[in-house]
Amino acid sequence: MKSNVQARLDRKSQLALESMVRKLGWSPSQVVREGVRLLAACYTVPTKIKVIGVGRFASGLPDLGSNKKRLDGFGR
Repeated sequence: MKSNVQARLDRKSQLALESMVRKLGWSPSQVVREGVRLLAACYTVPTKIKVIGVGRFASGLPDLGSNKKRLDGFGR
């Protein structure tokens, strides 16, 4: 999906854009696109890592994970 964006830049932002264009050899559009990508990466809220199946199974044993007798041989 392509879209055009128009923005009014203050003098400081315009000078910064021109400087980046010269330093990087990129087009102004390319500099703006990369800036948007960087901002998105900085402000994206990370999602919690979810373990599939957690809390979905009921063994009926309330002390299943803490009773050493029930954990004997687990993981072997």
